[in-house]
Amino acid sequence: MTSYGHSIYAQRFLDCSSYQLGDDKQERELRQLPEGSRYMKSEDILYEIKKIQQSSVLRESIMHDQISKGLSKEQAAQYEAAFAFKKKLENIQFSQEKYSNGETSLQFFEEYLIPGQLYLLDEPETSLSPANQIKMAEQINELSRYFDSQFIIATHSPFVLGTLHAKIYNLDAESLQTAEWHDLENVRFFHQFFDKHKQLFTRG
Repeated sequence: MTSYGHSIYAQRFLDCSSYQLGDDKQERELRQLPEGSRYMKSEDILYEIKKIQQSSVLRESIMHDQISKGLSKEQAAQYEAAFAFKKKLENIQFSQEKYSNGETSLQFFEEYLIPGQLYLLDEPETSLSPANQIKMAEQINELSRYFDSQFIIATHSPFVLGTLHAKIYNLDAESLQTAEWHDLENVRFFHQFFDKHKQLFTRG
């Protein structure tokens, strides 16, 4: 698709593409994505932070999440009137007041990344400090290794790339190929920059 019309190239690409979802624990071929799988962009994370800042929007968001988890509208209405709902609302709003946007983003990942799902994450490091980027990557490693979740991640962060136990594809290469994280041009740029200024870090 283009901004001024329709392009056939996207459809040609799709026609030449294929994918498999693998097998379940009984070695049966999976034919659909796990329910609850999500595609999350960096904009989605920032939007979640904005929702927390607006009480009415936050209330609707919590109710939508409960319904998506299987509650009927009647059960959701009962939950909205319950003490647990009000407490959850207060806790989220308190967290927003207490923590930075980056820390709130990390809480978002802790709440929304659940076992047994497929997640497509587009630059999840947005607004996270280097330390929190590593924490997020460690959480992803744990979900992948122990809780049967799978991730496809687009990232430029050397902290995420260096922490994840993952196969890395270099999309900047002329042909699709795997690469070690420390060989990527973006990561090498960081290394060269700090190496250039290393005397500033080694002065006694």
